[in-house]
Amino acid sequence: MSPLADDSRVRVILLDIEGTTTPVDFVYKTLFPYASSKVESFLRKYFHDPEVQTLVAELHAQQERDENARLQPPPWNEETVEARLRSSITYTQWLIVSDSKCTPLKALQGKIWQQGYASGELRGEVYADVPPAFARWRRQGREVCIYSSGSVLAQQLLFRSTAAGDLTAQLSKFFDTRVGAKGESESYRKIAVDLARSPQEVLFISDARNEVEAAKRAGMPAILCLREGAVRDRLHQVIHNFDEVLPE
Repeated sequence: MSPLADDSRVRVILLDIEGTTTPVDFVYKTLFPYASSKVESFLRKYFHDPEVQTLVAELHAQQERDENARLQPPPWNEETVEARLRSSITYTQWLIVSDSKCTPLKALQGKIWQQGYASGELRGEVYADVPPAFARWRRQGREVCIYSSGSVLAQQLLFRSTAAGDLTAQLSKFFDTRVGAKGESESYRKIAVDLARSPQEVLFISDARNEVEAAKRAGMPAILCLREGAVRDRLHQVIHNFDEVLPE
């Protein structure tokens, strides 16, 4: 990999999760099916919890937006508590299958996964080069942060429970879609402000081209992480593992 234009300016490494720090299969073949299979039992148990009720109301609002956008979501019935519960379950499962990034879904998934991690049914996965990269960047005096569509809770649970141990001590801050969508440049500007850094001091790494482009529009240096195969990209700097990023 060719060096960054000015490595010395990078004070923060901002990382995507899916396909960047963590195998895509872990997300789609472990986390998503787990949430889908547990959503009914979780909602039946916690449906009257005020925080869950807030998420259900937000899901209903999202369902109405999806209907207005002609996305053909499952219908929502508010006639009885049981009908509302059933609507919440069915719509949540539809969102999971649709790979929705909507914030209330991600928050609900995080709560469901929290129980899975606590019971030992789930354990976070990261690529082998991730723990040593975190340690290396921290030795260099740089901060490491996460920006994912998954909720902050879900992010923390994943990195706390890896085979390499609890990696959250190496991470300074977590960002989710509450700061904005990952394909919007304004989200990256907000993150830089939150970190009290100029965008030029924050290096963003993701496997999604639209996210890399959004970060660049915000003034951040950004790298495309393509872990599978020797793929090249004429528009973006590409890495295949973290060993290539800011080596000692």
